[in-house]
Amino acid sequence: MRTFDLAPLYRNTVGFDRLFSMLDSGGNVDSAPTYPPYNIERTGETDYRITVAVAGFTPAELFIESKENSLSIRGEKADVQSGERSQVLYRGIAARAFERRFQLADHVEVKGARLENGLLHVDLVRNVPEAKKPRTISITTSAPATAQQVEAQVAA
Repeated sequence: MRTFDLAPLYRNTVGFDRLFSMLDSGGNVDSAPTYPPYNIERTGETDYRITVAVAGFTPAELFIESKENSLSIRGEKADVQSGERSQVLYRGIAARAFERRFQLADHVEVKGARLENGLLHVDLVRNVPEAKKPRTISITTSAPATAQQVEAQVAA
């Protein structure tokens, strides 16, 4: 069992309460859902991809919603309405409903999604506005005043 005491960090920081609460709650691995499995990849400097294994689901049975800093992927299997009902002797292919939620960083937007070979690829891009990007500030120095400049300022 791994536990970390983050209390000393609380008194030295301001505005990171959400980060610390996420770290505190993230340590409990036993309660984390494992279905469906997924990957998170970095495909470029500002591009990311979430890949979710959704074998057996059609595009009509998958729902993707992006709201504020949250991405939700849901899958609901349609009821089988065939004339012939077969009896399943062993069900090894999971076809249960699921919902996966991902917290997105600031300025991360969903670019698109595609279903390919049982994998749902959701492409993300991080667009930081120009006003939020770091900028370099030039430093100017003032040369020491010469005797002539001092006399001109005194005369004025």
